[in-house]
Amino acid sequence: MIILIFKILIVMVVSYLIGSIPTGYLIVKKLKGVDIREVGSGSTGATNVKRVLGTKWFFIVMALDALKGIIPVCIAKNSAIELYHFMGLLPTVAAISVIIGHSKSVFLKFTGGKSVAAGIGTLFALCWPVGLCVSVIWAILTYTTKYVSVGSVVAVSLAPILMNVFSQNVFYICFTGLGAAYVIFMHRENIKRLMNGTENKVRK
Repeated sequence: MIILIFKILIVMVVSYLIGSIPTGYLIVKKLKGVDIREVGSGSTGATNVKRVLGTKWFFIVMALDALKGIIPVCIAKNSAIELYHFMGLLPTVAAISVIIGHSKSVFLKFTGGKSVAAGIGTLFALCWPVGLCVSVIWAILTYTTKYVSVGSVVAVSLAPILMNVFSQNVFYICFTGLGAAYVIFMHRENIKRLMNGTENKVRK
């Protein structure tokens, strides 16, 4: 039990720090000398990066943020092999820590993005078919509605259902439920703007 607690703490700290790496902030600061938190929505995520650097960097930041979710969860899965009934625990701890780190980065005074890309990265690492389904749903809805927030909120909301459909363990199902609630909470201002018709479209 002591070993398990020690592993949980290590996974939690390392995953949080990886999630905290402010990809969008660093890229915009390097290329434009601008603090991305002072632009548009104030988020460090890919959508706000697009406002400064264009579409190419939107996809680059999305990919890098997703990678932040994939790496620690994969490491945690490999570290959990000997835990048997608790095999899903460490990857779940890693996934939760990553998305919190992304949105509450210790390197940016606990500001950050909205954890969509990082969250999708964790889904790919936990169960790649779920990650793929969520990505496709996000892409279709974002393209058809022209609102990233719509694609994000709907796609992550379906993640717990998809985890159940693919018969994943209870830790993963619980994580996706909590993760979806967290991402939706992070989009609360977007939801308000959608309701009053002032939300920005990803393209005209």
